[in-house]
Amino acid sequence: MIFIPLPFVVALLLVILLVQMIRRNEADLRENIFFMLLMAAYALQSVLIGIRWGYEVRAIMPFQAVLATLIAPLAWIAFSGLARERSRHRLASLWPHLLPACLVALLLIFWREPVGPVIMLVFLCYGVTLLWLARVGPDGLAESRLDGVLRSYRALLVTTLAILASPVTDIIISLDLEWTGGAHSGAVIAAGNVLALLLLGGAAAVASETAPLDDDEDDGPQATPRATSEDSAVAAAVDALMQSKELYRDVDLNLGRIARRLGLSARQVSSAVNRIHGSSVSQYVNNQRIGEACRLLAASDEPITRIMFDAGFLSKSNFNREFLRVTGLSPKAWRLEHRPSKRNLAAMPLPDETK
Repeated sequence: MIFIPLPFVVALLLVILLVQMIRRNEADLRENIFFMLLMAAYALQSVLIGIRWGYEVRAIMPFQAVLATLIAPLAWIAFSGLARERSRHRLASLWPHLLPACLVALLLIFWREPVGPVIMLVFLCYGVTLLWLARVGPDGLAESRLDGVLRSYRALLVTTLAILASPVTDIIISLDLEWTGGAHSGAVIAAGNVLALLLLGGAAAVASETAPLDDDEDDGPQATPRATSEDSAVAAAVDALMQSKELYRDVDLNLGRIARRLGLSARQVSSAVNRIHGSSVSQYVNNQRIGEACRLLAASDEPITRIMFDAGFLSKSNFNREFLRVTGLSPKAWRLEHRPSKRNLAAMPLPDETK
């Protein structure tokens, strides 16, 4: 019977996720290229793990080491792109993140002893930077679309924990080598890497999602300091922008885009909306969208799905959930309750055209 290592199965699952990512994001391949590269790196690393520990091919280990040193920087590049505006020159500024992999490659040629500690240090440093990125909360991912920002933030947390867990796994393996001569190292490495790659792959797929993602819980308002006059002015400017430009209709709207239209920082807009309206930016925009949906439901015979798109939603489940949160009713029930019946319309007097 042919033996197929479990990491090969994981690699296949990751490739399937990668293909799905490419299909979903055909129009935005450039914007999501780093998440796709990250997913491809996960899949390749899983294959290398399967070859090393499934068939005891030690010659593959240098490639594993170099690729591992690329994964953490790729994760940072991908998620940091959600926290700031994308630049045309972004690729040119990424070369420093290749230095750890180049250093590991040189050490593998000339001095192998420090390779393990260097890889651990790389993962620890990038894990801390990702943790620092996550400290602001979901609104810190200003370039993530508002209807998926909470899931992107959760994916960031999962990735951060997985990357920080890698040095811990290496320490456990070092202790096993010292105490038992490495009797359990193979199982620890295989199981740890397979689990980590599955978690990381899922997180990358979620964070790169272009279609809206359905959250099971809302990112409700957080406790904030008392609102200032500046907050009131910023919130008023956001309200005016929403009403005059109807930005809430834009399904790709994000916090960064709102801030740029006002010439403000994303943090200023986020803080002002939270303090004045008592909600996150995503909830505030969804409130605007639900208001528009209610107006269309009462004034037209358009199908609810069409109204959902016109109001700025892409996901039916997300629309229904947000509609229920704001109005306490489903869209269909709200329309039946608030729209005048045909009988009532027929009984209404016609306007006097002679006046």
